[in-house]
Amino acid sequence: MSVANRVIRNTIWLYIKVGVQLFTTLWATRIVLNTLGASDFGIFNIVGGAIAMLGFLNTSMAVATQRFMSYSEGEGNVERQKEIFNVSILMHLSIAVIIIFALVILGFVFFNGILSIPIDRENAAYFVYASLIVSTVFTIISVPYDAVINAHENMRFYSIVGIFQAVLKLLVAFACFYVTYDKLISYGIFMACIPGITLVIMLSYCHKRYDECVINVRKYFNKDVLKEMTGFAGWNFLGISSSMIGNYSQNIILNHFFGVLVNAAMGIIVQLCGQLMVLTNNMMKAVNPVITKLAGSKNEEEMLHWSFTSCRFSYLLLAWIAIPFCFESNYILRLWLKQVPEWTVIFIQLQLVRTLIEQLSLGMNTALNAQNRIKKLNVQASSLFLVALIVICILFYLGYPPYMLFVTMIIMVVIQTFLKLQLCHKYIGMDYISYFKDVFLPSFLLTTAMVLVGFTTSFFIKEGLFRTFITFMSMWIIMLLMCLLFFLKKEEKKMLLHLIHRN
Repeated sequence: MSVANRVIRNTIWLYIKVGVQLFTTLWATRIVLNTLGASDFGIFNIVGGAIAMLGFLNTSMAVATQRFMSYSEGEGNVERQKEIFNVSILMHLSIAVIIIFALVILGFVFFNGILSIPIDRENAAYFVYASLIVSTVFTIISVPYDAVINAHENMRFYSIVGIFQAVLKLLVAFACFYVTYDKLISYGIFMACIPGITLVIMLSYCHKRYDECVINVRKYFNKDVLKEMTGFAGWNFLGISSSMIGNYSQNIILNHFFGVLVNAAMGIIVQLCGQLMVLTNNMMKAVNPVITKLAGSKNEEEMLHWSFTSCRFSYLLLAWIAIPFCFESNYILRLWLKQVPEWTVIFIQLQLVRTLIEQLSLGMNTALNAQNRIKKLNVQASSLFLVALIVICILFYLGYPPYMLFVTMIIMVVIQTFLKLQLCHKYIGMDYISYFKDVFLPSFLLTTAMVLVGFTTSFFIKEGLFRTFITFMSMWIIMLLMCLLFFLKKEEKKMLLHLIHRN
């Protein structure tokens, strides 16, 4: 099977998983809220939020493990794969122990002064907290197996496990409705069991199917591999943590200068843009192992081809919703929310512009990570975040409106994109002209055509459901035409026609 067909197949499986998870999550949330009641449901979320604060540590280690697994898969060196697998098992067991101690200590702090929990529900909250610690440990230990599955691009099994996990969560929601014991405690215990069950499934599958999944730390421990992986994870941790701190700081700054109503608008943006990013995140999850394995096999030309392709298609996947939404956001938000907080519309429009620009270099992140050029990438990103926050504070102090936060971040993203491309040119031989022809020019022409359609419908048709429908449909039609004329390459058009004829 060709690389393109593998990426398409894996992306389809990931979208199926996301669709099932979204449906079951919405259904399960409704059942759990009605079963537990608002008070107990709030307790579960408060306690869960306390544990989630350490999630970014595990995320940085997971990215490192997946990168090294995919790279060694591309090299075809099974012995090194075994070393990476055993080192990652040791690392994640160590992380699990550290997080257990950290969460136990944090538990004393949270339950004695920070978390406001009714006295009669404190014992139940303790049980939930302990259950979520167990759940977190199971999740951490499963990361090396998750990395192996991703390295082998086995998104079908990965998606089936995700769907199974989503169905289990729905069954837990139904089960809590019928239990006679304390429902909050029961829900916490049941939810802790789910990662344990999926860990057993992934462990059994990987050890049976993949040769590198052999646990023998004494034989396969390698100090150099440990040093390289922890170094990569450390720089990735800097990028993730600075992004989290930067985003949280933006909320604090807005709150300080403009009050809680502006934070309400920010909350809507986080929810909406988070759902839209699912469109590109799943495609990138399918293509990331491909790019990393090509780096491992020293095929830099093909690696750059897929890096450019992922940039172009991640932009396309977001643009088909984001651009028409920008033009009709005022009507859609009023239809959805009834009462739209002030500044929400312009906030969302500017945030979508920022996110679209980020897609233009998203695949280059993977290429730099694959070549272990992560240090300068994350140092630059972290520095720009800090500069942006300082500039935003100065602007607000001088009396500028709150949307200048997003204008500043757009400028910083543009600067970061140029710096990222410079790193790609320096370290992985990226040609600026090739990037311009393969990524920027097609995306620019596509955007220009869609924006012209948006302005035309806005000028001639009054705002409402009919204009929203016309705007979306006309933009999608022009997008299809632009894809056939400019955006898609010859081989991509042939592959698309082949898929249509086959189905």
